[in-house]
Amino acid sequence: MSADTTITTPPVGEGGGGGGASPAHVIIVGGGFAGLALVRRLAKARRRGRLDVRVTLIDRRNHHTFQPLLYQVATAGLQTQDVGISLRAILRHQDVEIRLGEVTGVDTVGHVVTLADGARLSYDHLVIAAGAITEDFGVPGVAEHAFGLKSLAEATMLRNQVLRRFEEASRALADGPADEDGTLSFVIAGGGPTGVELAGALAELVDLVVRRDHPSLDIDRVRIVLVEARDALLGGFSARSSRAALDGLQERGVDVRLEVGIASVTADHVTLTDGETIPARLVIWAAGVGASPIATLLGVTLGRGRRIPVDEHLRVVGIDDVFAVGDIAASEGADGQLLPQVAPVAIQHAGHVAQVLADAAKGRTTPAFRYRDKGSMATIGRASAVAELPGGLRMRGTIAWLAWLVLHLLMLAGFRNRVSVLLSWIWNYLRHDHSARLILDQREATTAETSRGPVTRSWAA
Repeated sequence: MSADTTITTPPVGEGGGGGGASPAHVIIVGGGFAGLALVRRLAKARRRGRLDVRVTLIDRRNHHTFQPLLYQVATAGLQTQDVGISLRAILRHQDVEIRLGEVTGVDTVGHVVTLADGARLSYDHLVIAAGAITEDFGVPGVAEHAFGLKSLAEATMLRNQVLRRFEEASRALADGPADEDGTLSFVIAGGGPTGVELAGALAELVDLVVRRDHPSLDIDRVRIVLVEARDALLGGFSARSSRAALDGLQERGVDVRLEVGIASVTADHVTLTDGETIPARLVIWAAGVGASPIATLLGVTLGRGRRIPVDEHLRVVGIDDVFAVGDIAASEGADGQLLPQVAPVAIQHAGHVAQVLADAAKGRTTPAFRYRDKGSMATIGRASAVAELPGGLRMRGTIAWLAWLVLHLLMLAGFRNRVSVLLSWIWNYLRHDHSARLILDQREATTAETSRGPVTRSWAA
């Protein structure tokens, strides 16, 4: 299809609902970066009289998660509410219906979405913005024994496990100086931004917080191993930035392994592809991202990474009324390669789909989607980061770190969240502290201690 071809979706209502026609119903599945951006863009077009639509947002969680900072929740730097915010709070003034539910079926012929509770919602236009999940590439034991980092629940559970490891080690000081059972060994798979940032934050937690919280613990026993199958960290960055990340992590005591992968994971050890076995009771998988399983509901042949194939207007190939945006879309850049699964891509996807719908309402054509790369950043630790911006501008060290802080504050949804995160960062920096180091076990809430003994609550049965 040529870039100037008019999309053949049913016409979207024009502003004002001319002639008394009902507004077209747009269903958006997913409240991540793409979903929120699209709701806002559609609301803006509606207020300006450019579009007459009714919007429903469906998500299985009632909150938006700012995934770029999940690693800070996992390492006790931020609270869950700092990076999560209620969808209803964010979209309070956007005139959108919010449905808490999980999509279990999509009838692209009948234009109906089915939810797990049996509800059936009809649509004129459907936008799949369900994001991504952890991809384990079929490595044995990863699904059973490794932690992903895609949700607040996973980040909280990971934080619990990290902190428990140090509590267990403190209780077992009499076992000797060697960490033979891997209690204090942490293996991180994947040397992309998430893996690098997580390794740096974990090393900082150990050096600044654990050292003081557990004064009798031999910190030298702690082992943080970052495993990357390629020959450099931060794939997609320049060689200079990759080297800066490597040097920064090694200075913080992280054992970085390049050109080696993970062959298998068990409950107490990791086997690398070179045959080495590392005793470790906590493995964090940041090595792969796959599309949400909802992609399989459309009945189309999925592309690389099980992502949904889309045309130049982000419409699902072969289905006129369904779009895919964000991490779940197999959208290509000018070089023919899949665009990265990052927030800037998702937000620009949303803007394009809103433009397509607005243009269709006026009978206009829409230019093909073109991604505008605004650069990449990754933090290595305190006052250390790398940033690569358009025009060949590259920064390292403190100035890159400050730029990283500012950008992430601006991207956070909600003024309260921005203030809370900023204050936490200031506290952590000045006090050399991570204030969110609480071990919260949700299982504790499933039973009640009564005069008759422990009772399992009805909702926990």
